[in-house]
Amino acid sequence: MPLLAEGRTRASFAEASEADEFVATVERYERGELTPDEWRAYRLVRGTYGQRQAGDAQMIRVKVPQGVLDGPQLHALADVAERWSRGFGHVTTRQNVQFHFLKLHDVGPVLARLAEAGLTTREACGNAVRNVTACPWAGVAADEAFDVTPYAEALTRHLLRHPLSSTLPRKFKIAFEGCAADHSLTAINDLGFRAAVLEGRRVFRVTAGGGTSILPRSGEVLHEALPAGEILRVAEAVVRVYHRLGDYEHKQRNRLKFLVRDLGGFEAFRGHYAHELAAVQAPLPFPAGDSPREDAPPGARPRPPTLGEVAARAAAGRVKGPGLVPEPRRFLPVLDGAFLRWRGTNVRPQRQAPYATVTVTLPLGDVTAAQLRLLADFAQAYGDGTVRTTHDQDLLLRWVRAGDVPELYRRLAVAALATDGARTLADVTSCPGAEACRLAVTQSRGLGRALEQRLRARPDLVDAAGSLDLKISGCPNGCGQHHVAGLGFQGSVRRLGDRVVPQYFVMVGGGVNGHAQFGRLVAKIPARRVPDAVERLVALYRQERAPGQTALEWLRSADDARLKAALADLERLTPEDALPADFVDLGEEGEYRVETLAGECSA
Repeated sequence: MPLLAEGRTRASFAEASEADEFVATVERYERGELTPDEWRAYRLVRGTYGQRQAGDAQMIRVKVPQGVLDGPQLHALADVAERWSRGFGHVTTRQNVQFHFLKLHDVGPVLARLAEAGLTTREACGNAVRNVTACPWAGVAADEAFDVTPYAEALTRHLLRHPLSSTLPRKFKIAFEGCAADHSLTAINDLGFRAAVLEGRRVFRVTAGGGTSILPRSGEVLHEALPAGEILRVAEAVVRVYHRLGDYEHKQRNRLKFLVRDLGGFEAFRGHYAHELAAVQAPLPFPAGDSPREDAPPGARPRPPTLGEVAARAAAGRVKGPGLVPEPRRFLPVLDGAFLRWRGTNVRPQRQAPYATVTVTLPLGDVTAAQLRLLADFAQAYGDGTVRTTHDQDLLLRWVRAGDVPELYRRLAVAALATDGARTLADVTSCPGAEACRLAVTQSRGLGRALEQRLRARPDLVDAAGSLDLKISGCPNGCGQHHVAGLGFQGSVRRLGDRVVPQYFVMVGGGVNGHAQFGRLVAKIPARRVPDAVERLVALYRQERAPGQTALEWLRSADDARLKAALADLERLTPEDALPADFVDLGEEGEYRVETLAGECSA
């Protein structure tokens, strides 16, 4: 396994032979040499997930370790979007990039194109160690203990294609964080690593057994101060325990958190872990206290494309359905109030003055092929040549000189990439929902678009809510991370006579910072009334907050009866007062029908 490289240059995560192997395995399946179950297990470990649509519709998930993408990789993703998908990709809450509505026989060429740029889909789905995520501000944040990126990358390479990594009872998630705020949501991962410096030594606080879905659990402390050089041993030992003792039969209750419970609690789990740890030898590929360092990019930067070039290239991009497609909002590139608002929410100074990080807000996490190519150019001309994906489904440009921010804004605006409101209520997070997912019961992206449109028309509500986050999932599994949102919405169904209405559970007060606090259920509201519910909750906060109290603090302290009463009329729906629109899910046209299918998340 190649070692991670110094600075920005990273060795490939791909193996070119895997594209040919996938094509050969498709042919074996079509000849009847593999059972459907064998084929599905193989396909999922290669990042190919069957969609809910009848016929040949596949989702491809591209692993983006630590969320880091360079220019050639952005171009490869753009090619996949343009040649084989809908002209755009989707950034996920685990820093990956997904493409929907591909054909099965196109997957081989897709894998080959990705491999050319060092990208892989290996173990992006299936019962495997998934993408190892990391704080997107790692290396440049003023308050971080140290840069966790090299450690997370080393663990990625240690576990990628490991003999145990794709033969687990179910998926296994790992996250790294170095900041005071837990941007990576480590506590809801199977393994979470929080960086600290103790008596001059780099250490990690390690938690294990976290997760959401039908059994929300905050990870418990496995090590309070693990020496940084031990992370590979620890992760492999936990994977060994999970592989040896996990439940391979009951797919709905076989995550690590269930194993911890079934063993009798965390101390019993710790005993099995200690046994495995004693047998593991896995040193870091670099000195634990002297990891590869990221500095300002050296040398002159290339000329950025002109505003005219940006406009022409952005306009030439094409997107298509099915499903919701991006609705680019181009802005006049003038330095007016819109620029000041964008700068206030989307630009953050780095600890390395005079540089800044710039967040590119992606509504619903969508980014077009044309925008990906432009971002590659912007990253070279204004940043360090890379972008990072975030858990909020946005992108970060790093190492932008403060003096270059206005000119970068002009180009982002022409490319429809200058949407403000990063990490605010208007920066809505959503899973793909019933647009593609076999398990989803509602069109979460439809609700996401409706909420974003309402909130962007009401900047007063966004400003009042501050950093309160809003996350949506189309089912209880929580891919949109709604369990740990200040305002979370979970798709569900309501029977109304002989018809069904799409609705959402309204959950409030969730969040993660070392420990996960899960949202409380306060209402079940028909889908089309959810924007009214959000507006009403923010208005109530403005009316009743204490001086200096944030929206999240108020939601956590508010009496449930008070919140329920404020939403009671929105929750109430009878056959007599229901409108025709109530029976149509947001983002759809026909009457809503329950069409959940057998999911492949645990196949």
